[in-house]
Amino acid sequence: MLPKNLILRIMFIASSLGSCVAAGTEHQAQTPMPAAVSPAQSLLDTARHRAQSGDATGAVEALQALADSGFADVDLIRNDPALRKLPGDPAFDALLGVMAAKAYPCEHDPVFGEFDFWVGDWDVHLADGREAGTNSIRREQRGCLLIEEWQSATGGSGTSINYFDKADGEWVQIWNDASGSQIEIRGGLTDDGMLLKGTIHSVATGTSLPFRGLWTPLPDGRVRQYFEQADAGGSTWTPWFEGFYSRRSDGN
Repeated sequence: MLPKNLILRIMFIASSLGSCVAAGTEHQAQTPMPAAVSPAQSLLDTARHRAQSGDATGAVEALQALADSGFADVDLIRNDPALRKLPGDPAFDALLGVMAAKAYPCEHDPVFGEFDFWVGDWDVHLADGREAGTNSIRREQRGCLLIEEWQSATGGSGTSINYFDKADGEWVQIWNDASGSQIEIRGGLTDDGMLLKGTIHSVATGTSLPFRGLWTPLPDGRVRQYFEQADAGGSTWTPWFEGFYSRRSDGN
């Protein structure tokens, strides 16, 4: 039989080893595992390495695989310092074009440019030459949207958003102004210009009436805007507004 003091010594050593093992296990549990590199990151790193090594073909092959995987951040590729030697390479430029068309489809779909003849800063006059106001129409959201900001010569103002509804195949304008006029019209290009039809609603009176607008580019570079409003039955149309747009000079 072992001496009592030896038995106590063995028990102490065993207890100490157990504490060490437990502490080691706890430390491992608290130490984060290195994050796994995603396939997309791996392909991008490969492209960077090959580009910096002068292997443009290999870099584009890696970027093509990256694009095929669903990666769509064309701006990241275009602005990556490690890929700065690739612009001008035909294969790289072609790949960027394909990626850009997927990332920003409105910029690359001609139908979204059908209303571009109205884009710009304009002075607007009535048919008799009197000043009606100024209008600014600008492209927003990479060509997916036109924003109109109207300022009347008499102090009124209004804003519209204009876009091509790809699902329905129609142009849409939604207008609101300070007087509470709300216009929602839809349509598309005709031989006479952009023709949109719908309704005008008055917040003040609660009434809604048929409404239509026609924008026509003129040979001299101006644009004619002609609005009509109908009676409640839609049988009789009367002019609502006619304006002629002239592009503002830089000095205005």
